[in-house]
Order: sequence, then C-alpha cells, then structure tokens
Amino acid sequence: MLLMSIPSLFSTPHNRAQIHFVKSIDRCLPPHHVSPQGRDNTPVITFNIAAWHAWAPGLESVAAWQAWSQQPRALAASDSAPDVSFLPAMQRRRLSRLARMAFSVGWPLAEGHAALPLVFISRHGETPRTFDILSDLATDQPLSPTQFSLSVHNAVIGLWSIMRGETSEMTALAAAGDGLEHGLIEASALLNEGAPAVLLVITEEQPPHAYAHWVDDVPFPYAVGLLLTPGSQWRLSLGRHSGDTVKTPWPHALQLVRHLLDEQTCFQHTWKHRVWNWQRSGE
Repeated sequence: MLLMSIPSLFSTPHNRAQIHFVKSIDRCLPPHHVSPQGRDNTPVITFNIAAWHAWAPGLESVAAWQAWSQQPRALAASDSAPDVSFLPAMQRRRLSRLARMAFSVGWPLAEGHAALPLVFISRHGETPRTFDILSDLATDQPLSPTQFSLSVHNAVIGLWSIMRGETSEMTALAAAGDGLEHGLIEASALLNEGAPAVLLVITEEQPPHAYAHWVDDVPFPYAVGLLLTPGSQWRLSLGRHSGDTVKTPWPHALQLVRHLLDEQTCFQHTWKHRVWNWQRSGE
C-alpha cells in the first residue's frame, strides 16, 4: 500500500466547472499542440492531489512502486488480492478483487472525512463476474441474482455507500483510454460546487483470457486512489492532436504513478485526437 502527499491540476470545459485562463503555461508542449484558446489563454482546471494510494499484486510499498517505476514491467499472473481486513468478514465476502482493490486504495484516503464524494472509474469493470454470468447463460445454468447485482458498473460505489454509511454524491464512469482525465473532470466539477475534497478511484481487473482479442490495455490488476482538494499546484489542459497516435505502453493511471514518484513537472497523455497536458507548478 502506498500513501504519498502531493499536489495536482486539471482542465476542461464542463458546465459545472469554473474555467480559469492562465498566461502561457505551455512550456511542456510541442508547437503543434496548441489549446483551443491559444498559447497565451489556455483553459485549465486546477486542483491539488492531497494524498494517493496505489496497489497491484506485489506492489504494496513505496519501495516496490519506486522500483517498478524505474523499470516498469508486466507482473506475473497472480490471484493475490489486497488486504481489506478493516472490513467485517461478512462484508468482505461480497467483494470481488476489483472491489477489494478499490476499497484498499480508497478507504485510508477517506479516513477523517465525514462526507466525501466519490468518482469511481473503470474502463472494463467486473469482467470476471460478467464472464461467469455469460458462461452460465450459454450453458443454460441458473443465474445468480447476487452475481448480477454485483457485476453492474455502479456496484462498487453502492457497496462503498453501504459499508461507509456515505450519502455524498458518487459517480461510476466507464470511459476509453483517457478515463482518468474524464474522472478528473467530474471530480473538479464537484470541487467547484463546494466539496472540500473528492475521492477518485481508478481500477482495472485482469480480464479472462477469452477477452484477450478485445482487451489489451490491462497488463495486470491495479488500483490508484487520489484524494483531490481545491488548489493550483497542478494544472491540466486539453489540446488536440492531428497526427497518428502512438499507444503508450502502460495505462495512464500507472503512468501517473510513475510521474508522481519521479516528480516530473510536466507530461502528456494522448488518446485518439485528445492531448491532455499535465503540469506541476512546483508550489
């Protein structure tokens, strides 16, 4: 388990988010990556990452994540799951590994917050549960209502609400390769509406082999949790890319962990024609 304290930023037009215009922040950007507002008036949303957690099989300490960050590699297949012994045994029994990963990174970050909105992100969701249900359906086996109810995309936030007694606003998103940034849009909107902090959790489960032809962006199971607060230590802007997109070797949540650990001040994430420009102010 990893806990770090750092700042963060974000940008996008959202009907609930306030857009700030800042003077010429494009030091990271090549000349053709110009924002819709031009280089001198780039629309950005700013915020801090007050703390974060990350988990993957065998990567449960700062030292382990730092070693992986310096020499990233695919992890060996593993059935290991994070420790969620802070939950009663009866509640733990209902949690899949995807849910356990989300709880393991989110629960420590939520401690001390009486009301904390949650944004949950997963591109593929509960693929093992879904595959089991489809397999039973294909062989005319009786279907489990419990399995189905726990396979839907908002099951994790439903369980989170029940187990924490949390009634704040919660959102479950399934986006494409830039789901992290789309989740940050939603989180920044909540901050602009007055939330003192927002919890963002992004997690992916290793899909069954039958999905290998369609799902090639989950090198191993992982979860990353971010505790977001208002601030201006990071900024994220959205530009456009007109050329061919080069696929990054790692999902952007894992790339973000690498950048946070090496304290890189600016980096980009490109998905299709969208270019997300991240910059750390150093404050």
